[in-house]
Amino acid sequence: MSDNTTHATPIIIRTLRESNCAECALNPVCLPPAVEDSHLDQLDNIIERNRPLQRGNHLYHERQPFEAVYAVRSGAIKAYTTLPGGEEQVTGFYLPGEIVGLDSISSGHHASSAVALETTAVCTIPFGDLENLSREIPGLQHHFFRLMSKEIQSDQQLMVLLSKRTAEERIASLLLSLSARHKRRRLSEASFRLPMSRSDIGNYLGLAVETVSRIFTRFQQMGVLEVVGKEITILNRGQLCQLAEPASEMPRASGT
Repeated sequence: MSDNTTHATPIIIRTLRESNCAECALNPVCLPPAVEDSHLDQLDNIIERNRPLQRGNHLYHERQPFEAVYAVRSGAIKAYTTLPGGEEQVTGFYLPGEIVGLDSISSGHHASSAVALETTAVCTIPFGDLENLSREIPGLQHHFFRLMSKEIQSDQQLMVLLSKRTAEERIASLLLSLSARHKRRRLSEASFRLPMSRSDIGNYLGLAVETVSRIFTRFQQMGVLEVVGKEITILNRGQLCQLAEPASEMPRASGT
């Protein structure tokens, strides 16, 4: 993969107060509920809002020392590891309001690399400062425990996807996951844009890119989706749920 940067450390620019946590549209997604204004001010004081990363630039690299977690403000991030043969293995996609880097807390080094899929802005949260602040803000530590738990659940659900499901089930489940994640941001759960390429989707789900394209075409022919480039519209959610969980009346729409 091409990368225009030789160092992964983002350029820090302290922004004006109008882009603070209290007024951020993603506040309900990435922060615990019912945080007092005074506590939001404390959180603002440790957060660094960075110059946007351009597509293909890295937020951090695998095995780089772990110093911070990152909240995606806009755009999208792809996490991946490098296999012994040099191949890339996609391990996750992160959308606005989601936290990147939680998988590195235990080791002290980043377990994966994180690269911008498009122009992407993040908030950098130094982990040492976050630990100290968690002792003062009720619910903050518990909130990050919940986020780490979701990360573990996502890893487990991906293993199920790769080991037990057909190609159609994998892609349908991914689309439902993305739909649910857009809904949490109070955006349309029926119409959204895929920031990742068909190749990235195939890598993540263990499918050939030709298989991914063929299934998207099949879903369109079935009247389940409308696909225009990277723009997706779910036309028949019930049928998409059945494709994701053919043996279940109530499909699970998990995060990735």
